[in-house]
Amino acid sequence: MHPRLPVSRVRLAALLGALAMFGAFSIDTIFPAFPAMAADFRASKVAMQQTISVYLLAYAAMSLFHGPMSDAVGRRRVILGGVAVFVLASVGCALAPDLNTLLAFRVLQGLSAGVGLIVGRAVIRDCLDGEDAQRLMSQVTMIFGIAPAIAPIIGGWILGFADWPAIFWFLALFGAAIWLATARWLPETHPPARRRAFHPAQLWHGNLAMLRNRAFLRLALAGSFNFGALFLYISSAPAFVLDLLGLNEQQFAWFFVPTISGMMLGAYTSGRMAGRISGPRLARLGFAVCGLAVAVNVGYNLLVGAPAAPLAVLPMMLNAFGIALVFPILTLAILDMYPHQRGAASSLQAFIGLGFNALIAGLVSPLVSHGGLALALTAGGFTFLAWWLWFGYMRRHHIVPGPVAEAAALEPTERL
Repeated sequence: MHPRLPVSRVRLAALLGALAMFGAFSIDTIFPAFPAMAADFRASKVAMQQTISVYLLAYAAMSLFHGPMSDAVGRRRVILGGVAVFVLASVGCALAPDLNTLLAFRVLQGLSAGVGLIVGRAVIRDCLDGEDAQRLMSQVTMIFGIAPAIAPIIGGWILGFADWPAIFWFLALFGAAIWLATARWLPETHPPARRRAFHPAQLWHGNLAMLRNRAFLRLALAGSFNFGALFLYISSAPAFVLDLLGLNEQQFAWFFVPTISGMMLGAYTSGRMAGRISGPRLARLGFAVCGLAVAVNVGYNLLVGAPAAPLAVLPMMLNAFGIALVFPILTLAILDMYPHQRGAASSLQAFIGLGFNALIAGLVSPLVSHGGLALALTAGGFTFLAWWLWFGYMRRHHIVPGPVAEAAALEPTERL
Protein backbone atom coordinates (compact mmCIF):
# COMPACT_ATOMS: atom_id res chain seq x y z
CA MET A 1 0.00 0.00 0.00
CA HIS A 2 1.19 3.50 -0.82
CA PRO A 3 2.26 5.28 2.40
CA ARG A 4 -0.38 8.00 1.92
CA LEU A 5 -3.21 5.60 1.09
CA PRO A 6 -5.46 5.06 4.15
CA VAL A 7 -7.09 2.01 2.51
CA SER A 8 -6.05 -0.54 -0.11
CA ARG A 9 -5.87 0.84 -3.65
CA VAL A 10 -8.20 -1.86 -4.97
CA ARG A 11 -10.89 -1.09 -2.40
CA LEU A 12 -10.51 2.67 -2.88
CA ALA A 13 -10.75 2.34 -6.67
CA ALA A 14 -13.86 0.14 -6.38
CA LEU A 15 -15.55 2.49 -3.94
CA LEU A 16 -14.75 5.69 -5.84
CA GLY A 17 -15.79 4.02 -9.10
CA ALA A 18 -19.14 3.04 -7.59
CA LEU A 19 -19.66 6.56 -6.25
CA ALA A 20 -18.94 7.97 -9.70
CA MET A 21 -21.62 5.71 -11.21
CA PHE A 22 -24.50 7.78 -9.84
CA GLY A 23 -24.43 10.28 -12.67
CA ALA A 24 -24.49 7.71 -15.47
CA PHE A 25 -27.05 5.50 -13.74
CA SER A 26 -29.38 8.45 -13.20
CA ILE A 27 -29.30 9.25 -16.92
CA ASP A 28 -28.96 5.95 -18.73
CA THR A 29 -31.27 3.62 -16.79
CA ILE A 30 -34.34 5.64 -17.76
CA PHE A 31 -33.62 5.78 -21.51
CA PRO A 32 -35.54 2.55 -22.29
CA ALA A 33 -38.48 3.90 -20.27
CA PHE A 34 -38.88 7.12 -22.28
CA PRO A 35 -41.78 5.81 -24.44
CA ALA A 36 -43.66 4.45 -21.39
CA MET A 37 -43.09 7.60 -19.35
CA ALA A 38 -44.14 9.81 -22.27
CA ALA A 39 -47.33 7.80 -22.63
CA ASP A 40 -48.14 7.99 -18.91
CA PHE A 41 -47.52 11.72 -18.71
CA ARG A 42 -48.84 12.51 -22.22
CA ALA A 43 -45.53 14.22 -22.95
CA SER A 44 -43.66 14.80 -26.22
CA LYS A 45 -40.13 13.58 -26.96
CA VAL A 46 -38.80 17.10 -26.43
CA ALA A 47 -40.54 17.29 -23.04
CA MET A 48 -39.05 13.94 -22.02
CA GLN A 49 -35.61 15.19 -23.03
CA GLN A 50 -35.95 17.78 -20.27
CA THR A 51 -35.72 14.98 -17.68
CA ILE A 52 -32.08 14.84 -18.76
CA SER A 53 -31.38 18.55 -19.20
CA VAL A 54 -32.86 19.72 -15.86
CA TYR A 55 -30.94 16.95 -14.11
CA LEU A 56 -27.70 18.04 -15.75
CA LEU A 57 -28.28 21.74 -15.04
CA ALA A 58 -28.81 20.98 -11.34
CA TYR A 59 -25.81 18.66 -11.40
CA ALA A 60 -23.68 21.41 -12.91
CA ALA A 61 -24.88 24.12 -10.51
CA MET A 62 -24.25 22.03 -7.41
CA SER A 63 -20.90 20.85 -8.71
CA LEU A 64 -19.57 24.30 -7.84
CA PHE A 65 -20.20 23.59 -4.15
CA HIS A 66 -19.37 19.90 -3.64
CA GLY A 67 -15.62 20.42 -3.83
CA PRO A 68 -15.34 23.59 -1.71
CA MET A 69 -17.64 22.05 0.91
CA SER A 70 -15.34 19.03 1.08
CA ASP A 71 -12.35 21.38 1.37
CA ALA A 72 -14.07 22.92 4.41
CA VAL A 73 -15.61 19.99 6.32
CA GLY A 74 -13.90 16.92 4.87
CA ARG A 75 -14.46 14.56 1.95
CA ARG A 76 -16.29 11.77 3.78
CA ARG A 77 -19.01 13.92 5.38
CA VAL A 78 -19.93 15.61 2.10
CA ILE A 79 -20.08 12.33 0.20
CA LEU A 80 -22.32 10.67 2.80
CA GLY A 81 -24.69 13.64 2.84
CA GLY A 82 -24.92 13.80 -0.93
CA VAL A 83 -25.62 10.08 -1.32
CA ALA A 84 -28.37 10.26 1.31
CA VAL A 85 -30.09 13.08 -0.62
CA PHE A 86 -29.78 11.06 -3.83
CA VAL A 87 -31.60 8.12 -2.24
CA LEU A 88 -34.48 10.35 -1.10
CA ALA A 89 -34.70 12.03 -4.52
CA SER A 90 -34.88 8.66 -6.27
CA VAL A 91 -37.80 7.65 -4.04
CA GLY A 92 -39.52 10.92 -4.97
CA CYS A 93 -39.06 10.20 -8.69
CA ALA A 94 -40.57 6.73 -8.25
CA LEU A 95 -43.66 8.19 -6.58
CA ALA A 96 -44.08 11.20 -8.93
CA PRO A 97 -47.72 11.50 -10.13
CA ASP A 98 -46.98 13.88 -13.03
CA LEU A 99 -44.13 15.19 -15.17
CA ASN A 100 -43.64 18.43 -13.24
CA THR A 101 -43.19 16.50 -9.97
CA LEU A 102 -40.80 14.13 -11.68
CA LEU A 103 -38.75 17.06 -13.01
CA ALA A 104 -38.59 18.58 -9.52
CA PHE A 105 -37.16 15.38 -8.04
CA ARG A 106 -34.85 15.02 -11.02
CA VAL A 107 -33.44 18.42 -10.05
CA LEU A 108 -32.87 17.09 -6.52
CA GLN A 109 -31.16 14.02 -7.98
CA GLY A 110 -28.92 16.30 -10.01
CA LEU A 111 -28.02 18.38 -6.97
CA SER A 112 -26.71 15.29 -5.19
CA ALA A 113 -25.53 12.85 -7.86
CA GLY A 114 -22.22 14.56 -8.61
CA VAL A 115 -20.80 14.37 -5.11
CA GLY A 116 -19.06 11.01 -5.59
CA LEU A 117 -17.43 11.88 -8.89
CA ILE A 118 -16.29 15.38 -7.96
CA VAL A 119 -15.13 14.79 -4.39
CA GLY A 120 -13.71 11.43 -5.42
CA ARG A 121 -11.21 13.15 -7.72
CA ALA A 122 -10.00 15.22 -4.79
CA VAL A 123 -9.70 12.04 -2.68
CA ILE A 124 -7.40 10.53 -5.31
CA ARG A 125 -5.21 13.62 -5.35
CA ASP A 126 -5.19 13.74 -1.54
CA CYS A 127 -3.63 10.29 -1.46
CA LEU A 128 -1.41 9.99 -4.53
CA ASP A 129 0.86 11.99 -6.82
CA GLY A 130 2.04 11.78 -10.41
CA GLU A 131 1.83 8.47 -12.21
CA ASP A 132 0.29 6.76 -9.15
CA ALA A 133 -2.60 9.25 -9.24
CA GLN A 134 -2.97 8.71 -13.01
CA ARG A 135 -3.16 4.94 -12.50
CA LEU A 136 -5.79 5.18 -9.78
CA MET A 137 -7.84 7.70 -11.75
CA SER A 138 -7.69 5.39 -14.76
CA GLN A 139 -8.83 2.46 -12.61
CA VAL A 140 -11.76 4.52 -11.30
CA THR A 141 -12.61 5.49 -14.89
CA MET A 142 -12.65 1.81 -15.86
CA ILE A 143 -15.08 0.96 -13.05
CA PHE A 144 -17.18 4.05 -13.71
CA GLY A 145 -17.25 3.12 -17.38
CA ILE A 146 -19.26 0.02 -16.60
CA ALA A 147 -22.26 2.15 -15.58
CA PRO A 148 -23.28 3.59 -18.97
CA ALA A 149 -22.95 0.13 -20.51
CA ILE A 150 -25.09 -1.74 -18.02
CA ALA A 151 -27.50 1.01 -16.93
CA PRO A 152 -29.78 0.97 -20.02
CA ILE A 153 -29.63 -2.83 -20.04
CA ILE A 154 -30.78 -2.89 -16.41
CA GLY A 155 -33.49 -0.37 -17.27
CA GLY A 156 -34.69 -2.57 -20.12
CA TRP A 157 -34.71 -5.68 -17.91
CA ILE A 158 -36.69 -3.88 -15.22
CA LEU A 159 -39.26 -2.80 -17.82
CA GLY A 160 -39.63 -6.44 -18.78
CA PHE A 161 -41.38 -7.25 -15.50
CA ALA A 162 -42.35 -3.90 -13.92
CA ASP A 163 -43.45 -0.37 -14.77
CA TRP A 164 -41.02 2.53 -15.14
CA PRO A 165 -41.16 3.66 -11.43
CA ALA A 166 -39.29 0.44 -10.59
CA ILE A 167 -36.22 1.93 -12.26
CA PHE A 168 -36.15 4.73 -9.69
CA TRP A 169 -36.69 2.24 -6.85
CA PHE A 170 -33.63 0.43 -8.17
CA LEU A 171 -31.66 3.70 -8.08
CA ALA A 172 -32.75 4.25 -4.47
CA LEU A 173 -31.58 0.78 -3.46
CA PHE A 174 -28.30 1.25 -5.33
CA GLY A 175 -27.72 4.53 -3.53
CA ALA A 176 -28.48 3.01 -0.14
CA ALA A 177 -25.98 0.19 -0.77
CA ILE A 178 -23.27 2.69 -1.77
CA TRP A 179 -24.01 4.81 1.31
CA LEU A 180 -23.45 1.81 3.57
CA ALA A 181 -20.22 0.89 1.77
CA THR A 182 -18.95 4.47 2.02
CA ALA A 183 -19.82 4.71 5.71
CA ARG A 184 -17.88 1.52 6.39
CA TRP A 185 -14.85 1.76 4.12
CA LEU A 186 -14.12 5.33 3.03
CA PRO A 187 -11.72 7.06 5.43
CA GLU A 188 -11.30 10.82 5.72
CA THR A 189 -8.44 11.88 3.42
CA HIS A 190 -8.63 15.63 4.10
CA PRO A 191 -7.69 16.20 7.77
CA PRO A 192 -8.80 19.29 9.73
CA ALA A 193 -5.33 20.84 9.56
CA ARG A 194 -5.62 21.14 5.76
CA ARG A 195 -9.20 22.40 5.59
CA ARG A 196 -10.25 25.81 4.37
CA ALA A 197 -13.31 27.63 5.70
CA PHE A 198 -16.24 27.78 3.31
CA HIS A 199 -17.17 31.37 2.47
CA PRO A 200 -19.50 31.99 -0.51
CA ALA A 201 -17.81 35.30 -1.32
CA GLN A 202 -14.38 33.67 -1.36
CA LEU A 203 -15.79 30.85 -3.48
CA TRP A 204 -17.13 33.37 -5.98
CA HIS A 205 -13.85 35.27 -6.20
CA GLY A 206 -11.85 32.02 -6.29
CA ASN A 207 -13.91 30.71 -9.20
CA LEU A 208 -13.52 34.00 -11.05
CA ALA A 209 -9.77 33.82 -10.55
CA MET A 210 -9.70 30.28 -11.97
CA LEU A 211 -11.79 31.33 -14.95
CA ARG A 212 -9.36 34.17 -15.62
CA ASN A 213 -6.56 31.60 -15.71
CA ARG A 214 -6.30 30.90 -19.43
CA ALA A 215 -4.51 27.61 -18.85
CA PHE A 216 -7.30 26.35 -16.58
CA LEU A 217 -10.02 27.50 -18.96
CA ARG A 218 -8.37 25.96 -22.01
CA LEU A 219 -7.96 22.58 -20.33
CA ALA A 220 -11.46 22.57 -18.84
CA LEU A 221 -13.05 23.48 -22.17
CA ALA A 222 -10.87 20.99 -24.05
CA GLY A 223 -12.10 18.21 -21.78
CA SER A 224 -15.71 19.40 -22.09
CA PHE A 225 -15.72 19.56 -25.89
CA ASN A 226 -13.85 16.27 -26.21
CA PHE A 227 -16.33 14.37 -24.04
CA GLY A 228 -19.19 16.36 -25.58
CA ALA A 229 -18.63 14.54 -28.88
CA LEU A 230 -19.53 11.28 -27.13
CA PHE A 231 -22.16 12.74 -24.82
CA LEU A 232 -24.08 14.01 -27.84
CA TYR A 233 -24.72 10.38 -28.74
CA ILE A 234 -25.41 9.38 -25.14
CA SER A 235 -28.01 12.11 -24.66
CA SER A 236 -29.48 11.25 -28.08
CA ALA A 237 -29.58 7.53 -27.28
CA PRO A 238 -33.40 7.16 -27.38
CA ALA A 239 -33.54 8.71 -30.87
CA PHE A 240 -30.30 7.08 -32.07
CA VAL A 241 -31.12 3.57 -30.86
CA LEU A 242 -34.90 3.46 -31.29
CA ASP A 243 -35.44 5.69 -34.33
CA LEU A 244 -32.23 5.73 -36.40
CA LEU A 245 -30.99 2.18 -35.72
CA GLY A 246 -34.52 0.74 -35.50
CA LEU A 247 -33.86 -1.27 -32.31
CA ASN A 248 -36.18 -1.80 -29.35
CA GLU A 249 -36.10 -0.93 -25.63
CA GLN A 250 -34.17 -4.10 -24.75
CA GLN A 251 -31.45 -3.49 -27.35
CA PHE A 252 -29.70 -0.38 -26.01
CA ALA A 253 -26.69 -2.64 -25.39
CA TRP A 254 -25.92 -2.44 -29.12
CA PHE A 255 -24.87 1.14 -28.54
CA PHE A 256 -23.68 1.27 -24.95
CA VAL A 257 -21.63 -1.93 -24.62
CA PRO A 258 -19.19 -1.19 -27.52
CA THR A 259 -18.95 2.48 -26.55
CA ILE A 260 -18.17 1.88 -22.91
CA SER A 261 -15.88 -1.03 -23.77
CA GLY A 262 -13.81 1.47 -25.74
CA MET A 263 -13.73 3.81 -22.76
CA MET A 264 -12.69 1.07 -20.36
CA LEU A 265 -9.96 -0.13 -22.74
CA GLY A 266 -8.71 3.44 -23.06
CA ALA A 267 -8.66 3.87 -19.29
CA TYR A 268 -6.76 0.61 -18.91
CA THR A 269 -4.25 1.71 -21.53
CA SER A 270 -3.81 5.08 -19.81
CA GLY A 271 -3.07 3.35 -16.52
CA ARG A 272 -0.57 1.01 -18.13
CA MET A 273 1.20 3.87 -19.91
CA ALA A 274 1.55 6.00 -16.75
CA GLY A 275 5.25 6.57 -16.13
CA ARG A 276 6.23 5.02 -19.48
CA ILE A 277 5.37 7.92 -21.76
CA SER A 278 4.68 11.53 -20.90
CA GLY A 279 1.24 12.94 -20.25
CA PRO A 280 1.41 15.36 -23.22
CA ARG A 281 2.41 12.55 -25.56
CA LEU A 282 -0.41 10.30 -24.32
CA ALA A 283 -2.92 13.14 -24.73
CA ARG A 284 -1.69 13.76 -28.27
CA LEU A 285 -2.23 10.07 -29.04
CA GLY A 286 -5.72 10.25 -27.55
CA PHE A 287 -6.67 13.24 -29.69
CA ALA A 288 -5.33 11.46 -32.77
CA VAL A 289 -7.61 8.50 -32.02
CA CYS A 290 -10.58 10.85 -31.54
CA GLY A 291 -9.82 12.49 -34.89
CA LEU A 292 -9.71 9.10 -36.59
CA ALA A 293 -13.08 8.25 -35.03
CA VAL A 294 -14.56 11.46 -36.45
CA ALA A 295 -13.27 10.67 -39.95
CA VAL A 296 -14.68 7.12 -39.82
CA ASN A 297 -18.02 8.29 -38.43
CA VAL A 298 -18.57 11.04 -41.00
CA GLY A 299 -17.39 8.80 -43.85
CA TYR A 300 -19.72 5.99 -42.83
CA ASN A 301 -22.75 8.27 -42.64
CA LEU A 302 -21.95 9.76 -46.04
CA LEU A 303 -21.79 6.30 -47.62
CA VAL A 304 -24.95 4.73 -46.20
CA GLY A 305 -28.55 5.75 -46.57
CA ALA A 306 -29.40 4.89 -42.96
CA PRO A 307 -27.09 3.90 -40.09
CA ALA A 308 -27.33 0.35 -38.77
CA ALA A 309 -25.77 -1.66 -35.96
CA PRO A 310 -23.04 -2.72 -35.49
CA LEU A 311 -21.10 -0.53 -37.94
CA ALA A 312 -22.82 2.68 -36.84
CA VAL A 313 -21.55 2.35 -33.25
CA LEU A 314 -17.93 1.39 -33.96
CA PRO A 315 -16.80 5.04 -34.35
CA MET A 316 -18.21 5.77 -30.88
CA MET A 317 -16.15 2.90 -29.48
CA LEU A 318 -13.01 4.36 -31.06
CA ASN A 319 -13.88 7.86 -29.87
CA ALA A 320 -14.46 6.66 -26.30
CA PHE A 321 -11.03 4.99 -26.35
CA GLY A 322 -9.36 8.27 -27.29
CA ILE A 323 -11.34 10.27 -24.72
CA ALA A 324 -10.25 7.90 -21.96
CA LEU A 325 -6.60 8.45 -22.91
CA VAL A 326 -6.96 12.23 -22.75
CA PHE A 327 -9.20 12.70 -19.71
CA PRO A 328 -6.86 11.71 -16.83
CA ILE A 329 -4.10 13.93 -18.21
CA LEU A 330 -6.36 16.99 -18.43
CA THR A 331 -7.92 16.40 -15.01
CA LEU A 332 -4.65 15.91 -13.13
CA ALA A 333 -3.22 19.00 -14.83
CA ILE A 334 -6.16 21.06 -13.59
CA LEU A 335 -5.91 19.71 -10.03
CA ASP A 336 -2.18 20.38 -9.94
CA MET A 337 -2.73 24.03 -10.81
CA TYR A 338 -4.38 24.53 -7.40
CA PRO A 339 -2.81 22.07 -4.92
CA HIS A 340 -4.51 23.79 -1.94
CA GLN A 341 -7.92 24.05 -3.62
CA ARG A 342 -8.28 20.71 -5.34
CA GLY A 343 -11.91 20.36 -4.38
CA ALA A 344 -12.76 23.79 -5.77
CA ALA A 345 -10.78 23.16 -8.97
CA SER A 346 -12.50 19.81 -9.46
CA SER A 347 -15.88 21.44 -8.88
CA LEU A 348 -15.34 24.22 -11.40
CA GLN A 349 -14.03 21.76 -13.99
CA ALA A 350 -17.13 19.63 -13.46
CA PHE A 351 -19.41 22.67 -13.63
CA ILE A 352 -18.02 23.69 -17.00
CA GLY A 353 -18.30 20.17 -18.40
CA LEU A 354 -21.75 19.47 -17.00
CA GLY A 355 -23.12 22.83 -18.05
CA PHE A 356 -21.98 22.07 -21.58
CA ASN A 357 -23.55 18.59 -21.36
CA ALA A 358 -26.83 20.15 -20.26
CA LEU A 359 -26.80 22.40 -23.33
CA ILE A 360 -26.10 19.38 -25.50
CA ALA A 361 -28.99 17.41 -23.99
CA GLY A 362 -31.50 20.25 -23.93
CA LEU A 363 -30.65 22.19 -27.11
CA VAL A 364 -28.19 20.48 -29.44
CA SER A 365 -29.48 16.90 -29.28
CA PRO A 366 -33.10 17.75 -30.23
CA LEU A 367 -31.79 19.72 -33.24
CA VAL A 368 -29.44 17.09 -34.71
CA SER A 369 -30.66 13.68 -33.48
CA HIS A 370 -32.96 13.32 -36.50
CA GLY A 371 -30.15 12.01 -38.70
CA GLY A 372 -26.88 10.10 -38.51
CA LEU A 373 -24.88 12.59 -40.58
CA ALA A 374 -26.04 15.56 -38.51
CA LEU A 375 -24.94 13.78 -35.34
CA ALA A 376 -21.59 12.81 -36.84
CA LEU A 377 -20.77 16.32 -38.11
CA THR A 378 -21.75 17.97 -34.83
CA ALA A 379 -19.70 15.50 -32.79
CA GLY A 380 -16.78 16.05 -35.16
CA GLY A 381 -16.98 19.80 -34.58
CA PHE A 382 -16.76 19.26 -30.82
CA THR A 383 -13.68 17.05 -31.24
CA PHE A 384 -11.97 19.62 -33.43
CA LEU A 385 -12.59 22.40 -30.90
CA ALA A 386 -11.19 20.22 -28.11
CA TRP A 387 -8.00 19.52 -30.08
CA TRP A 388 -7.64 23.20 -31.01
CA LEU A 389 -7.84 24.25 -27.35
CA TRP A 390 -5.34 21.58 -26.30
CA PHE A 391 -2.96 22.47 -29.12
CA GLY A 392 -3.18 26.14 -28.15
CA TYR A 393 -2.33 25.28 -24.55
CA MET A 394 0.67 23.20 -25.61
CA ARG A 395 1.98 25.91 -27.91
CA ARG A 396 1.42 28.69 -25.37
CA HIS A 397 3.40 26.83 -22.70
CA HIS A 398 6.07 25.57 -25.12
CA ILE A 399 5.43 21.93 -24.21
CA VAL A 400 6.85 19.43 -26.69
CA PRO A 401 5.56 15.85 -26.17
CA GLY A 402 8.45 13.49 -25.56
CA PRO A 403 8.99 9.87 -24.61
CA VAL A 404 9.46 10.48 -20.88
CA ALA A 405 7.43 12.13 -18.13
CA GLU A 406 8.89 15.60 -18.55
CA ALA A 407 5.75 17.11 -17.05
CA ALA A 408 7.02 16.61 -13.53
CA ALA A 409 9.53 19.37 -14.09
CA LEU A 410 6.89 22.00 -14.73
CA GLU A 411 5.69 24.39 -12.09
CA PRO A 412 2.40 23.43 -10.31
CA THR A 413 0.50 26.24 -12.04
CA GLU A 414 1.60 25.04 -15.48
CA ARG A 415 2.15 21.34 -14.94
CA LEU A 416 0.83 18.68 -17.29
